[in-house]
Amino acid sequence: MSFYSIKDLEQLSGIKAHTLRIWEQRYNFLKPKRTDTNIRFYDDSDLKLILNVALLKDNGFKISRIATMSEKEMGEEILHLTQKSLKYEEQIHAITLSMIEMDEAKFDKIISTNLLKIGFEATMINILYPFLSKLGVLWQTGSINPAQEHFISNLIRQKIVVAIDGQDAPPIDAPRFILYLPETELHEISLLFSAYLLKSRGMRVVYLGQSLPFHDLVSAHKVYQPQYMLTFLTTYPGSANVQEYIYRLSNTFPDTDLVLSGYQVIAQDLDLPSNVHLFTNMNQLVELIEQAKGLNDTAHRGNGMSHSR
Repeated sequence: MSFYSIKDLEQLSGIKAHTLRIWEQRYNFLKPKRTDTNIRFYDDSDLKLILNVALLKDNGFKISRIATMSEKEMGEEILHLTQKSLKYEEQIHAITLSMIEMDEAKFDKIISTNLLKIGFEATMINILYPFLSKLGVLWQTGSINPAQEHFISNLIRQKIVVAIDGQDAPPIDAPRFILYLPETELHEISLLFSAYLLKSRGMRVVYLGQSLPFHDLVSAHKVYQPQYMLTFLTTYPGSANVQEYIYRLSNTFPDTDLVLSGYQVIAQDLDLPSNVHLFTNMNQLVELIEQAKGLNDTAHRGNGMSHSR
């Protein structure tokens, strides 16, 4: 069982701590426990309750009505809302609840419903990606535990891998991409989704995955000779060394377009060589892919060259 402060409940539900205290006093449905040293805390059941309350309240239910609902009634209303609603924030909220409860069936139901209504790419960009941003905040503030983060991350990873496997083989003359994460980088959901975006648009992809040593990247480049390399710099190489790493990439692969994203490079004051391109969100990556595709088509019409630069 996990334990939460009232600030944790605020972070997870979006309901202000002041409001939660008022509800405790007025409706008596939230009952904090106390440690031996008289510090208030909440458990998993309290968190699930507040997440459900937040979702119902966002859909027009009055708090006085919610306070009279049984657990079964509340669960039925939540299921009904997540099945019919296309409001992205509500879907993100429901996924958060499935993570807290570690309920794979609930997660699958939410994702399956959205896949049917808006498709895989829109589900990722509008629901799962904002959820992952929220997940990062929850992780940093200690509002969730490692098991919950691993649980939901692996479920999302599985969905992306299945979507990638469903793509057709690209044309032999399509632009070639190498995708990798540098040494010590382990969170690959963004890289996997990038692979999906590329393959769904007919690009050729060599996926090298997590924590790739630089000398292995050089070896792979020599064999595959890509026009593009794509990576995310989230924790590596650190703010003090990121400029040096960008120069190293550019100098080692001067004839390759380097497509970068991640906390280490977004909104930073960096000197970008001419073959380095940044993107801050997946919609911008889609634009870069479409540009690569268009340049490649133009090159083929003009002189048969496959390089898009």
